[in-house]
Amino acid sequence: MITSIVHVLGARPNLVKAAPVIAALRGLDQVVLHTGQHYDARMSQIFFDELGLPEPDVNLGVGSGSHAAQTAALMVGLEREFARLRPELVVVYGDVNSTIAAALVAAKLHIPVAHVEAGLRSFDMTMPEEVNRRLTDQLSDLCFVTSPEAIGHLANEGIPVQRAHFVGNPMIDTLLANLDAFDTDRVRATHALPDRYVLATMHRPANVDDPNTAATLVQHLHGVADLTDLVIPVHPRGRANLLAAGLDQHPGVHILQPLGYIDFIAAVRGAATVVTDSGGLQEETTILGVPCLTVRPNTERPITITHGTNRLVTFEELVPAARKTLAADRHPPGEAPPLWDGKAGPRIADVIRRWKEAK
Repeated sequence: MITSIVHVLGARPNLVKAAPVIAALRGLDQVVLHTGQHYDARMSQIFFDELGLPEPDVNLGVGSGSHAAQTAALMVGLEREFARLRPELVVVYGDVNSTIAAALVAAKLHIPVAHVEAGLRSFDMTMPEEVNRRLTDQLSDLCFVTSPEAIGHLANEGIPVQRAHFVGNPMIDTLLANLDAFDTDRVRATHALPDRYVLATMHRPANVDDPNTAATLVQHLHGVADLTDLVIPVHPRGRANLLAAGLDQHPGVHILQPLGYIDFIAAVRGAATVVTDSGGLQEETTILGVPCLTVRPNTERPITITHGTNRLVTFEELVPAARKTLAADRHPPGEAPPLWDGKAGPRIADVIRRWKEAK
């Protein structure tokens, strides 16, 4: 069996990025392989349903585990499937363990790799995602870049310039395609959200894995809730530590289960401010014009900082920064970053088609 393209998807952000690429490649022989890295229906299946993604042709059902255990299980399953499918090209997305596992297996089997969202760098090697994205780029034949500075990062690491393709941001394709569906009033009524709220998401290991750090974070999130209601869909990662630290022990904190894509972005759209440690949410708030406070010492998406929609904050800076953004007048979204125009998927598809023709 010879397959043209295998898309490897493992976590919620992968699905959002892959949807416009898979749609733009319609007509080619494609296989969607879901690793099951996010196995909760709220973190996975609902995204396939809402984004119009085809049901996965393969689901490895790997689930959670330590980095070593999960990556090893991914590699075993992916090697089996790649040997069976014999793809011409493996397309990977983002920087999760599924991404690096697929790139490693494909490289060892001499299968070309395309990396969507290549060249992003936080320059913080304590982040598992930074390790994943750097190694994946080294193994990739096609590096699809979402912002201009990423091209320089790839060049600095010795990746030939002809491998890099500045195509824009497919996550923004999905956002713009669904803009009319993000009904804040409906989500506010469905989930009993207050009229004015800060929306928070927290899942980075550096913020939630250590109980003492999680407890300090919760203190500062309570400080934000002293200013206005805080709505937080709690990610499975870190849930136990955040709740053990008393996250829900404040009258202004509203705990939600993880939301589907449409409901989540609708809630983001209606927020007065977003507090997060997510990467993709920094980009989505940039397009929606929602002030974003990123609780991290660095970001691999500096274009959101220079664009003026995002700010990096420490735990201690969080409450003063939230007070400032809540007091400021909201402005309509300005001009988007370069090529964040809803057409990244077709650009990626064009490059892949030309690559196939040139083989």
